[in-house]
Amino acid sequence: MKALISVSNKAGLEDFVKGLVQAGYDIYSTGGTYEKIKSFGVDVSSVSDLTQFEEIMDGRVKTLHPKIHGGILADRDNASHVEAMESNGIEAIDLVVVNLYPFKETVAKEGVTEEEAVENIDIGGPTMLRAAAKNFRHVTTVVNPQDYDEVLEHIEAGTLDLEYRRTLSIRAFRHTAEYDRAIVSYFTDSERTLRYGENPHQDAKLVRTTDDKNTILNATVLQGKQLSYNNLRDADSAFALAKKFDLPVAVAVKHMNPCGVGTGETMVEAFNNAFEADSQSIFGGIVALNRPVDREAAEAMSKVFLEVVIAPSYTNGALEVFDNKENLRLLTVDFTEEVDGDEFVSVSGGYLVQDRDTGRLNPSSIEVVTETSPTEKQMKALALAWEVSKHVKSNAIVLANDKQTVGIGAGQMNRVGALKIAADRAIRLDGDVVLASDGFFPMPDSVELAHKHGIKAIIQPGGSKRDQESIDFCNKHGIAMVFTGMRHFKH
Repeated sequence: MKALISVSNKAGLEDFVKGLVQAGYDIYSTGGTYEKIKSFGVDVSSVSDLTQFEEIMDGRVKTLHPKIHGGILADRDNASHVEAMESNGIEAIDLVVVNLYPFKETVAKEGVTEEEAVENIDIGGPTMLRAAAKNFRHVTTVVNPQDYDEVLEHIEAGTLDLEYRRTLSIRAFRHTAEYDRAIVSYFTDSERTLRYGENPHQDAKLVRTTDDKNTILNATVLQGKQLSYNNLRDADSAFALAKKFDLPVAVAVKHMNPCGVGTGETMVEAFNNAFEADSQSIFGGIVALNRPVDREAAEAMSKVFLEVVIAPSYTNGALEVFDNKENLRLLTVDFTEEVDGDEFVSVSGGYLVQDRDTGRLNPSSIEVVTETSPTEKQMKALALAWEVSKHVKSNAIVLANDKQTVGIGAGQMNRVGALKIAADRAIRLDGDVVLASDGFFPMPDSVELAHKHGIKAIIQPGGSKRDQESIDFCNKHGIAMVFTGMRHFKH
């Protein structure tokens, strides 16, 4: 049996190589790894002994040879492959141990040149890894020194079987994919380090995955210091909601939740309505507006401490106003198109992937389930509240009129708790205020509490086994309730 070893990280190498020799492997290696293994007193052969070709071009070409890749890639159950090996003097390679040039570590150094970066792009290593990983039915691939002891245990126990080789193969493909991503990031400036993450003790970086202009990461920064991790997340949340509206809208966000949403005939009216919705929480917040910002709107915003303002554009007058607030970040971004595709959420050990929640309120699919129907004005308010509820952490309750949100309850463990917070924070509770719930009511306690606060119209997904109890209560008290048939959980 033959093992080919070429590693930049020499950690744990001595014990591993000696274990392989004891298990009956002949060791072949290259360059610095060859010299290192010799220093262990282990009998090791050069790759050149297999290829009968010396390394050239300062080591750039050493393993890119048919006698190496033929030995790795050959399907030993295929008679024609075996015949090709025999006729070309190719010997089978059973185990490939490779870790790659330290590209990420190199480019992370201060003052690194592009020439240094290029020289640390491994070519032969990824090629051998991918070849071995592809042929996992016959070849074992080892990419991480942390796996050395585990591999030796499997060899000693006679369990270096197909299932385990497949596992090692996946690890190798994952490693080469991450390596390629690091190279792309370096040359496209798609990755950069942030000052810190959610908290100062957490490291963070920004990774750009698309050049589409209609994303917050591809916004143009007109003024202000670098956006932080939290700024970027809040800005994305505000932008995602603001572009859902056809009417002029201003969206204020704090900690990934909208705290105030206002519409109006002008941008200053929209902002003032958003500000009034929660004049306390907007302090230090992020505001997104879906129309160009003029001087009047800029003057209204300049009276409030804001971290970021996002808009399609700014008039010269608005820029003159904002020029006096040098720490305020001003962003322009394309509001015209919806971002399609998947969204990713990390979990311990991996990540989850789902379609983005692009579901919109369809008037034709709304079902009025009560004897009382919403008025035209209430329906406008319900539509506003429903859109906002989609962007509020669950459990979510949004109270709104036809111009603005008036109270928001976010991220509670039960829906009644969210309603209590929304009502407690409400700037007003009158006959114009409606309620939106991102999920159904499991029991009638929410509509009972809504009634106590004078709510006369409710929008919710429906679908609870006890829907009828809520419907009966609304009918008894003259409350209009509509079902959307679509929930909008946001965890």
